[in-house]
Amino acid sequence: MKNKKLKSFLALLLTLCFIAGCCVVAGIGFGDRHSGSAKNITLGLDLKGGVSITYEVKDKDFTKAELNDTIKKLQLRVDNFSTEAEVYQEGDDRICVDVPGQTDANTVLEDLGTPGSLCFVTDVTDTYNKDTDTYETYEVNDKIYRVWLTGNDVADAKGTTTQDETTGVNEYIVSLEMTTDGAQKFKEATTENLGKTISILYDDEIVSSPHVKNIISNGSAQIDGQESLEAAENMAAIIRIGSLSLELNEISHRVISAKLGGEALTKSLKAGLIGILIVILFMLLVYRLPGFAAGVSLTAYTAFMLLILNAYNMTLSLSGIAGIILSIGMAVDANVIIYARIREEIAQGRDVGSSIDLGFKKATSAILDGNITTLIAAFVLMWKGSGTIQGFAQTLAVGILLSMFTALVVSRIVVKTLYNLGCKSPFLYGKEKARKAFDFVGKRYIFIALSCILILTGVGAMVYNQQKGEGIFYFSIEFQGGQSTTVEFEKEIEVADFNEKVKPAIAKVIDSNDIQGQKEVGSNAYVIKTAALSDEKFDAMKDVLVKDFGAVDSDDNFDDTFISATVGEEMRRDAVIATILATIYMLIYIWFRFKDLKFALAAVTALLHDVLIVIAFYAVSRTIVGTTFIACMLTIVGYSINATIVIFDRIRENLALNSNNRKLNYKDIVNKSITQTLTRSIYTSFTTFVTIAMIYVMGVTSIREFALPMMVGIVVGAYSSVCLTGSLWYIMKTGSKGKDAKVTKTETVEE
Repeated sequence: MKNKKLKSFLALLLTLCFIAGCCVVAGIGFGDRHSGSAKNITLGLDLKGGVSITYEVKDKDFTKAELNDTIKKLQLRVDNFSTEAEVYQEGDDRICVDVPGQTDANTVLEDLGTPGSLCFVTDVTDTYNKDTDTYETYEVNDKIYRVWLTGNDVADAKGTTTQDETTGVNEYIVSLEMTTDGAQKFKEATTENLGKTISILYDDEIVSSPHVKNIISNGSAQIDGQESLEAAENMAAIIRIGSLSLELNEISHRVISAKLGGEALTKSLKAGLIGILIVILFMLLVYRLPGFAAGVSLTAYTAFMLLILNAYNMTLSLSGIAGIILSIGMAVDANVIIYARIREEIAQGRDVGSSIDLGFKKATSAILDGNITTLIAAFVLMWKGSGTIQGFAQTLAVGILLSMFTALVVSRIVVKTLYNLGCKSPFLYGKEKARKAFDFVGKRYIFIALSCILILTGVGAMVYNQQKGEGIFYFSIEFQGGQSTTVEFEKEIEVADFNEKVKPAIAKVIDSNDIQGQKEVGSNAYVIKTAALSDEKFDAMKDVLVKDFGAVDSDDNFDDTFISATVGEEMRRDAVIATILATIYMLIYIWFRFKDLKFALAAVTALLHDVLIVIAFYAVSRTIVGTTFIACMLTIVGYSINATIVIFDRIRENLALNSNNRKLNYKDIVNKSITQTLTRSIYTSFTTFVTIAMIYVMGVTSIREFALPMMVGIVVGAYSSVCLTGSLWYIMKTGSKGKDAKVTKTETVEE
């Protein structure tokens, strides 16, 4: 017994020491550079700022399609720096590139490279005859190259790892897929140059000269000999970008401040920390000893998340914070499910040790199903999404995996070791109170009517807004474009003062809150982005900046130009496609796991319901629809499906337990299942709501515009999971039989 207690004590001590060490590293780091600390996490343009580069089209005779294609390929280029980088049109013939987290513009320019062309070539300097040779050539550095293909002939390029079949050694390669035309050109090139090399020319430099070993006729090829996976991925990125449709000249570059300012990040971090502390205190009060384990688990989750963000150089923006908030809610949710199960087992008369084992065992299926469905959505968003969508998906995926690990492993270690150390009194764990099942199904038509009213209110607001000429939504600059005005002030204005004082003053005279201000580091100038302004509103903005804030009143100041949307048609299309695919895959997974398509259809219907009501909120409240809108909607999708899965898991369990009870009908099963999980639904919604509410209370204006719809989504998600999902499944399951439908053994769902 003593030996067992000693092992348990050492296990608990080692676990706590490891978590404490991770917290120290995440907080202050180690070494002179404070490696691993949270302050070294790469932040997005909205939280930290970065480098802004402006290019001008060299040849003015170009089409809109060529300009859009060039913007698209530049976006692919800067994605190597960060998924949060932005590329957009400025004026008629300029393209701006904003790269977050960077402070040295020259380094970015060097790494980004000159926006030139890419082509597959062979050196024909000594054999070329301009009078007889008719093929396309490219001259650079006193050499003449024959052009076989350009970057436009490459459909895709990926850096991968393969294994040598003979030696078993890992090799790093670039895998190429050509277009239909490119495959034919590549066949000709490899036929003519079998046993020789074909070079890849990029920005007037040879970046690779692979040896042609075989004639390639199917359009698929490999470039081997890469020194590392990173080198292979970099080469693939260069090839994938291809040649730009237009030749560009770099005309200016500058370091810009964060859109929201350092104060916004500081306030958000403080609010998040306070929110987590409130959640931990709540868990202690409600669950007693297991609440302590939940606190340790959440602390571990937070530390691990910060370390992973740092280790993998992931860019953290407002949308990424949304993913973390959701995964914190799911981490709490997993703990609540487990501890509620433990208390249920104790209430049934089992001893504490058996209750702990059974609690973790019975909770695992709900935790796995809920997290896997959300993880499916995250992976689809990483696959099909772009820009901020990928940033959201990455942090969400990492958060989900961490939440499962901390709930099922860390919490289990802490609870079991505390039990083995002598904490065996049922009082320390609590006992779930028996509750009379509430008739949720009986009230289903009231709930459905309420939901219809809320959704129709949103539709009515959209119609009203459209008729007023204001648009169905209050679209931000990121969605519809606007104008950029460079303003120099006589004295330096801090970013925090600009956000808290200057922006509200501008908003008052232009009648719009959609304003972004980025300070040019090292100067007193700000780049102020607004919706397109009439001459009257532009003059009003100029007057207030000159009179109230000391803007330089000269002809050279207030240089304004048109800017395009940073959330282009492709990103919007990617977001819609990714969301649809994620929904389909989640539906298939739920169908597979629950062996009943009706569960999947009910879950997706509830998910659609939540999205529609939050969209209705955006329309009614005229909350700005910007890049955070996408993150907000995706967060609600993940939260909604997870809450629904927990209730469906309990319905599935009760169906199996009561399969031989001929007197029990589906209505009783659904009502009983929802009542049994009601505590979980309330507690999880409360803890997730608290973390976001703190950000709303303590954050700056832009943060509040993001947090408020999230809070609405949490409330709606909790409402739909409790009041609608079970009833929807019941309606689909029973059809015309209604309340007389009895549970039979042949209709039960296997777990």
